[in-house]
Formats: sequence, structure tokens, C-alpha cells
Amino acid sequence: MAQVGTLDFKAFIERRKELRAGGSQGGGHAYAYTSDHKTRRLMEKGEAVERAVTVAVRFLEKTWKSELLGHAVKVGPNQIPRIHRLAVRCADTLGIAVPTIYIVNSPHMNAATYGTNTDSFIMVHAALIDHFTDDELLSVIGHECGHIHNSHVVYMTALRYLAQVASVFDKRAMNVAMLALAGWSRRAEVTCDRAGLLCVQDVEVSSRALMKLALGSTKLYDELNLESFLAQYKESRGGIGRFAEITANHPWLPARVLALQAFAESELYRRHAGIGGGGASMQDVDTKVHEIIKILG
Repeated sequence: MAQVGTLDFKAFIERRKELRAGGSQGGGHAYAYTSDHKTRRLMEKGEAVERAVTVAVRFLEKTWKSELLGHAVKVGPNQIPRIHRLAVRCADTLGIAVPTIYIVNSPHMNAATYGTNTDSFIMVHAALIDHFTDDELLSVIGHECGHIHNSHVVYMTALRYLAQVASVFDKRAMNVAMLALAGWSRRAEVTCDRAGLLCVQDVEVSSRALMKLALGSTKLYDELNLESFLAQYKESRGGIGRFAEITANHPWLPARVLALQAFAESELYRRHAGIGGGGASMQDVDTKVHEIIKILG
């Protein structure tokens, strides 16, 4: 069951204000997908996963930031201030310190968050900025801030590290850890899509950002049709190809849009966005989302 706590999200944030880079210990916030939180708790008890996480964070914390300072652009008030202002808005919404953002020269539309729960940084690929409006970028940066807010960062860092070194170490041990982390990561993405929506407060914008990730063509964005895109979800559930998602780090994009729309109908979100009372409980939302994103059954 989701840890609702309070349905007044702004008051909730004020009471839980955290003036540091990371989220609260445990990271179980009112909007979080309950399966994300529960899966992470189970991983913390798994020796193979915890050992992999410890090794990964120790190694990468010392190397990645130095590399980024050498080949990326660090965003700040005087360096690409437009993106910095988006980060400030997201941080204020979620109640975290403004994260460090690096713009990476890459043609692939992507963003990611790594580091530790007390020292996190966000990488945004340049292609994402070229393809997305400021509101869509707000949704993306809010998503990444959601990882920080919910104490996801060390596990995401470990997953990235394991993917890079799986061929070097004991494959069986690595596979156990990677499957566990990938299963958790799919659930964590649901939580952080919600964080992005809380920042931008427009479900159409957040949905369109996810559809753009699937399409990737500036010439065709105006022809995107949400209903047709979501119809792909039902079609995908009927084929054996759906089992490929078991090893994926993210749920398929149509499923993420459907899960986001379910959260947009929650009382928590409606009050936060100022669109009136009523709406579904977080428990009901999470029950619906589980049916959307589950792979087997």
C-alpha cells in the first residue's frame, strides 16, 4: 500500500524539506509506487545485490564526476541558466537541494542520475534538449530529481556499473544482481514518472515527452496520436516478445504513459495540481498500475 501520509503535497514537502543532494533515508514518499519501495527493501536484504552495489558505488563515485568535468558541460546559474532554472523548479517542488546537471554531447535522447544518495548528479544528453520543449524538459528533469528524492541513486549507479563489467566478474553472481536491479528499476521508473508530472503539472506534456522518446523524429512529432500509441500496449501484451521486458531496466513506453495517466487521476495529484478534489486513492492507483506494468500473468 502506498505511503500516502497526507494528500496536501505542498504541505507534505514543506514538512519533509531536505536541504541536501539526496532523498530521505528509505525514500518512501507519498507519490511513490509501492512496488518500487517494497522491491528495494527486499534487495537490501540480498547479499549479492548489496555487495554489487557497494563495489559499484565505491568505484564510480571516484571516476565519473572527474570524467564529466573533462568532457561535458556543468550547468549552473551562469552556464546554460535556462536548464538550471528548470532544475531549481523541480528541486523546489520535491524538496531537495538543486542537483548538479551535466550536458553530455550525445545524439541519443536520454537522461540519467548517478552518484550516491548524498552526492547525486544528473546527465542530460544534448539531443534531448534539441528535441524537447522546456515543459517537456521540466518533466524529464523532474523524473531524474525523483530518483534523488526517493533514494534510488546508489542502485541505479550499481546497475550501470554491472552492465559495464559483467563480462569481467563471475557471470552467475552478476546476473543475480542485475536481474534483481532491473526488476526494481522498472518499478522505480513509475515512481519517477510521477515525480516529473508533479513538477510539470500537465499530464499531456509528460505523456508527449514519453512518446517523443519512442519516435525520435522532429518531422513527425506533430503527427503523434496518443490513443494510437496507447493501443500498442494491448497489442504488445499478446506476443511472446513481451518477455523481453523481464531483463529491461524500464517498462515499455506505452505502459509508462498508461501508468502516468492512472496517477493523474489520483487525489494526491489533483490537489497538488490545483484541479479540484476527489480522485482515486494511491492504493487504488497502485493496484491499477500493477495490472498495467506486470509482465507475467
